[in-house]
Amino acid sequence: MAKELTLEQMFEKLEESIEKLEQEDISLEDSFKIYQEGMKLIRTCNEKIDKVEKEVLKLSENGELDEF
Repeated sequence: MAKELTLEQMFEKLEESIEKLEQEDISLEDSFKIYQEGMKLIRTCNEKIDKVEKEVLKLSENGELDEF
């Protein structure tokens, strides 16, 4: 089973993708592929952030997680 990336690692990969897309000699096909991979990373980041936000909202007064 592949190790899941942290948010920080995903942000680094997104930065690398942006740098690649900014290169003048990149082909249309390569730029589209990088774009698609970046969009998948963004979706995964959003899901992770949403999960953390929900857990923070579930914290009770004594610092324990409450189930919805």
